[in-house]
Amino acid sequence: MTKFPHLRQDFAASLVVFLVALPLCVGVAVASGVPAELGLVTGIVGGLITGMMPGSSLQVSGPAAGLTVLVFEAVDTYGLPALGVIVLAAGVLQLAMGALRLGRWFRAISLSVVEGMLAGIGLVLIAGQLYAAAGLEAPASGLDKILGLPGAAADALGSTEALASLAIGAGTVMVMVLWRRMPGPAKAVPGALAAVLLATAVTLAFGIPVATVEVQGLFDAIQPPGGDAFGELANIGILGTIVAFTLIASAESLFSAAAVDRLHDGPRTQYNKELIAQGAGNTVCGVLGALPMTAVIVRSSANVQAGARTKASRVMHGVWLLLFAALLPSALALIPLPALAGILVHAGWKLIPFRQIVSLWRGHRGEALILVVTAVSIVVVNMFEGVLIGLALSVVKTAWEASQAKLEVIDKGAGPIQVYLSGNATFLRLPKILDTLEALPQDRPLELDLSGLHHLDHACHTALTNWAERHSTPGTEPVRLTACTVAATRKKEDSPVTAG
Repeated sequence: MTKFPHLRQDFAASLVVFLVALPLCVGVAVASGVPAELGLVTGIVGGLITGMMPGSSLQVSGPAAGLTVLVFEAVDTYGLPALGVIVLAAGVLQLAMGALRLGRWFRAISLSVVEGMLAGIGLVLIAGQLYAAAGLEAPASGLDKILGLPGAAADALGSTEALASLAIGAGTVMVMVLWRRMPGPAKAVPGALAAVLLATAVTLAFGIPVATVEVQGLFDAIQPPGGDAFGELANIGILGTIVAFTLIASAESLFSAAAVDRLHDGPRTQYNKELIAQGAGNTVCGVLGALPMTAVIVRSSANVQAGARTKASRVMHGVWLLLFAALLPSALALIPLPALAGILVHAGWKLIPFRQIVSLWRGHRGEALILVVTAVSIVVVNMFEGVLIGLALSVVKTAWEASQAKLEVIDKGAGPIQVYLSGNATFLRLPKILDTLEALPQDRPLELDLSGLHHLDHACHTALTNWAERHSTPGTEPVRLTACTVAATRKKEDSPVTAG
């Protein structure tokens, strides 16, 4: 015990994390359109491989609801054999980024973009799983999923089997929501596991005709990618999917690490090492043809709250997943699919940051707009392009806010008109600056003072120089410019003004 002083706490925490992870691994796999066992494989790798590596000591990795939509689209477009290649390539990219010490740069991504990404994923996930809960086939695109819900509801109301399936899914969500109010001993069982067990028991007891998980067996489900699958790397579309997997999985993992660090007083996350750990895990998952992994905040917070003290808890949770997959795979065949759909509807709802949207709207409406536009773009277009739209908006907003230029005009009625330009003069503020300057009288001498500028970009420099050269009418003294570092009287034949 002296070598493992926290073994008791870590052992107890590992059991809790295992019970939380089990239904989520299966549910994410089924929703992603892959065999249920592949979700368990990713959970096992997250525990045994990533769990042993340095980075974040209490963070737990596995298949995440946040990548479900992207994985489903990839499998639907390129086929299941290509998934291993995509995940393998994403893992190698993560290893390279970690080795190049790029992990900390993910912390610079706008939080509004990340929350908008999660909100968009949540909306598409909820819409898709509502179809699954009713036993109906969901449309392909996110927008079609949402627009098709009224028609799906009408179809479900006309089918006894669909209503029974919906009842199982709704009951699963209700149990998960109410489980937190249960008394102490019962509360120790994770809500997702309790909901699945109850749904399975009700389905078996009453013989409700609902679809259940298809079981292939652990070794039959594992299909390492072959040569044909690697040939897909010549496809530009698959390269874009690899980049999307890499960026989204990395961002989600490192943001999760920052959140987990706030939950405990132990060692802080080493972001570059954590990115390498995630890359190693995804590389192994890719070789096995399994789902991609990220750090998962639900499992990580459960790990911390259960009293985990070291990384041993997450390694042991991987051992329990491996034992379950090896010894009790047939138990998966008893789980009703509507129950897993209910778990993912609940997970999707938690991805939507309702409170953050309200608080951002009150204090930072620009950030709230970025969040909403990112989420809507993901629903309307797709995951990758939606995130790029959000990042572009974030960059434009930052550039606009950084380009704060103040233009002050002082006209005492006699003598030259004095104009003071201060702050950061960039092309974004140029139209307003030129409108003000061009409205000044041309038959009066002017003094334009630029010494208060912190930054003057090339576009503004050129535009101000051209304006100064052509502004005055014949017979009027040329505009006098005071540059950022030197004061100079400008004459029309002089060389362009310089600004330091």
